[in-house]
Amino acid sequence: MDHSTVRAQRPRDRKAQLAAVAAELFRARGFHGVGINDIAAATGVTGPALYRHFADKQAILAYVVLSGIDDMEAATAETLTDLDAPLPAQVQALLSGLAAQAVERREIAALWRWEGRHLPKEDQREIRSRSSTVLTAWSKALLGLRPELDPEDAELLCWAGLSVFGSVAVHHTTVAKKRFAALLVELALRVLHVTLPERVDEPPEAPAASLGTPSRREQLLTAATTLFGARGFHAVSIEEIGAAAGISGPSVYRHFPSKAALLAAIGRRAADRLAIAADEALRATDEHDALRRLVASYVHTLLHTPELVVSFSGDPVAMPDKDKADLLRIQRDYVKQWTDLLSAVRPELPAREAKITVHAALTIANDLARTRRVAGRVGLEAELTTVLTAVVGL
Repeated sequence: MDHSTVRAQRPRDRKAQLAAVAAELFRARGFHGVGINDIAAATGVTGPALYRHFADKQAILAYVVLSGIDDMEAATAETLTDLDAPLPAQVQALLSGLAAQAVERREIAALWRWEGRHLPKEDQREIRSRSSTVLTAWSKALLGLRPELDPEDAELLCWAGLSVFGSVAVHHTTVAKKRFAALLVELALRVLHVTLPERVDEPPEAPAASLGTPSRREQLLTAATTLFGARGFHAVSIEEIGAAAGISGPSVYRHFPSKAALLAAIGRRAADRLAIAADEALRATDEHDALRRLVASYVHTLLHTPELVVSFSGDPVAMPDKDKADLLRIQRDYVKQWTDLLSAVRPELPAREAKITVHAALTIANDLARTRRVAGRVGLEAELTTVLTAVVGL
């Protein structure tokens, strides 16, 4: 970025401009991978000048995330309170507004979904409260369109619809803005019109019997996965991981050279389990069957593999560069499996739109598996499989 150009422009709302640059850095590197000096350098100001607008890095993140909530609230108020418009038109207008926001401000969706946990508890509570209020309004509108729905099912579909718009933050694929927004609306409508499978009370899967004592390395991986999943990578110390595995903190280093190495090992294990499940799914009769099986395998693996949830919510910046590059390549190869199958099933769909569709489907599963309000639902695996199948257009 040409810093002299930034200074010459002197936008009227310098605070918003600083926050926008910071948001893109947070999206690219993660919250802990960005320092105040990085933000200052990218915007062409000094550190002290940045502090005139924000008290610290958390204040910048809070400003960005809450501005995203502001946008959702404004779109909801502008569309769902139009008494002169029929309800289907109101919902269409809402989805169009959300899609336009997502395309214009891709970085915002990533931050409130992935980085909000780095905010003070008070800000986190405000985000949960305000987003819940917005989702309640959406659920009420959906129930007006589909009165046969159970209120909890309507809420699930609205959360999934929100993930469609949030999915733009997890990849860099793009098409013309107008078409991009129209595609997101199309995918969200598929979600909102899904007929969920009837809930069946299924007993939880019995864990496989463990013969003998797991190795110390396995115990450490299990402990780290549990702790990272509950509190996040940066909030957990080596000493806590060691204690959970029954050894001292320094003894952890006999098995893993660093906490980042533990995170990388968790990521590789998740990737291996996904690959095994995908290989099994692809033993199908045709492309349609293979894609259905691939959808089901992903949802099942996600819901039964704690390492996979951690690998999506962890901080890749913390990993050594080689591990980060390897895992990124594996993820891209996995997405390509989906995209290639989708293109074979729906040859009329341009390649970039197929990739955007795949990312939307995967993001719905990733988000809802970590959303407390829906993660404990009976029959969630069948429900997510049904939603993802609809999103990819089967």
